Amino acid sequence: MRVVISGAGSVGRSIARELLHNGHQVLLMDRSAAAMRLSSVPDAQWLLADSCEVTSLAEARLETADVVVAATGDDKVNLVTSLLAKTEYGVTRTVARVNNPSNEWMFDEAWGVDVAVSTPRLMTALVEEAVTVGDLVRLFTFQRGQAFLVELTLAADSGLSGTRVGDVRWPADTVLTGIIRDGRPLAPTPDHTLEGGDELLLLTTAGSEDELASLLRGSGA
Repeated sequence: MRVVISGAGSVGRSIARELLHNGHQVLLMDRSAAAMRLSSVPDAQWLLADSCEVTSLAEARLETADVVVAATGDDKVNLVTSLLAKTEYGVTRTVARVNNPSNEWMFDEAWGVDVAVSTPRLMTALVEEAVTVGDLVRLFTFQRGQAFLVELTLAADSGLSGTRVGDVRWPADTVLTGIIRDGRPLAPTPDHTLEGGDELLLLTTAGSEDELASLLRGSGA
């Protein structure tokens, strides 16, 4: 897979290292000469260019990219980069970093963003996930904001404790994807029995999220 990353700061370089470690091809581009720290990611290709310029994206050969990651510290740059990648080059997948949570509403299909990653929101979710029992925590957003990965730690006195997974009437468009029990991940089957203290990972939609939260907090199946 060929990935073009706009923004060669600490975030962009970290992403590049992980992708290279996993065997992908990576091009890092940045408009700042100071960001051209080639020795920090020696296996990546580097390009001193502005990702908001079509000519720069042509130089980066965006038409051959499978994924474009807009990882700069400027939300305007990340939006424009994503939009150009989609509209001018038809890139299949765009991932954009959201720096200011108040701008998150703009990072959608209209701006060419497939996946928006908000570091402040993600950190908040991880904090809530670490300390919250019995409340639904949204961890990640997929499909332009239409689907969510959510987590809930089942309270010891939950009505679902002792219930078979196959007997739970899950809301529409909701899938139980994993159970973490005693620090170990389980792939849930209909015959698994839920227990207090289980961390449940589920995929759901905005329309089913409230119903799911009520189910998991309530009396169960």
